[in-house]
Amino acid sequence: MIAATPLLAQENGNLHMNERIPVPGMTPPIPVSMSGFTGEGAEVLKFDLTVQGFSFVTPDAAQYLINGSDAGGISGNLTDKFARRVLLSRSYNGASLRRQAHAFADDIVLAVTGKKGIGQTKIAFKSQPSGYGAGEIYVADFDGHNAQRITSDNAIVAKPAWVPGRLALYYTSYALDNPDIFYHSLTSGQRRKIAAYSGLNTSAAASPDGAKIAMVLSKSGSANIWVCNADGTNLKQITTGVEDSSPVWSPDGEWICFETKHNERRRLAKVPAGGGAVQYISTTGAANPTEPDWSPDGKWIAFTSQMGDFNICVVPADGSAPPTILVEGQNPSWAPNSRTLVFNRSLGYRQVLSVLDVFTKQDKDCARTTGSSSQPAWAK
Repeated sequence: MIAATPLLAQENGNLHMNERIPVPGMTPPIPVSMSGFTGEGAEVLKFDLTVQGFSFVTPDAAQYLINGSDAGGISGNLTDKFARRVLLSRSYNGASLRRQAHAFADDIVLAVTGKKGIGQTKIAFKSQPSGYGAGEIYVADFDGHNAQRITSDNAIVAKPAWVPGRLALYYTSYALDNPDIFYHSLTSGQRRKIAAYSGLNTSAAASPDGAKIAMVLSKSGSANIWVCNADGTNLKQITTGVEDSSPVWSPDGEWICFETKHNERRRLAKVPAGGGAVQYISTTGAANPTEPDWSPDGKWIAFTSQMGDFNICVVPADGSAPPTILVEGQNPSWAPNSRTLVFNRSLGYRQVLSVLDVFTKQDKDCARTTGSSSQPAWAK
């Protein structure tokens, strides 16, 4: 557990000067300068803050000044230069230097923006040593450090997805020679089959309350979206398209967004979680949309567009604006802060994980495991 010792209480008042409506790819970053930190402490702070909308500049160009030390532990101050006020002054102990630095970065984000930071969150992903074929599911800190292998299937695995608020995953594995969906508890190590019907069982996605699962099954003859209880009971088919895939829940649990084929074209669509009429989501300008993910605040849908290259895009969930193409990559997954995405991109003949601040388009590559890493999922 990380203990943070406040040396100066944060004052009430108008501290959050970054409160404005963000525009994907066009929002100026928050200028900060940093002094006193070296090595790993500086590295963590720069990584965390860059992918949450901050940029590092000289002191004369900065609005916020970060100073402190990582000698024997993290201690630091945050000053609003314009307001001439210390917003934060803390020291940290009880964990590794890296975790202390993540905690300090989270406190900086909260003090400046009023939003909770992501420095202590986790991601899951699949890793393939040879870049294709058999692989395993891993869990790591959001920046890729401290990666731990979760499975030992020695088989094709795919589509890890977190159970909200729990240290548990759903994923697809060919361990039993068929693409089956498994539930895996990270605390107990318990694993059980959720869906093992004849044909395809994949892309499990837990509802926001964890009580339901949406998934792709081909048991009716074509790949469609089905919903069941968390234990696999009460199975119900909710789409009847030709090729439906990649279900994801809206944060209120009322809708399921997915990709489908309509008039020989890939489209994004949504359907009521209990079944009903399908509604199409316009992605004009970003063709062949796949792999949608709905932001936790409900405002955005991120997806992959396949137009020669793979591109990460976002579109307002209410259809109020056309999509924005951000960077090359695929398989986007939202962070809990609804502004940062993790995705995979090509690096030579393998895939690597990167994190992206949607609104400033600043990105950083995660620490790498051996082989190829892809299909990341951010814990929420």
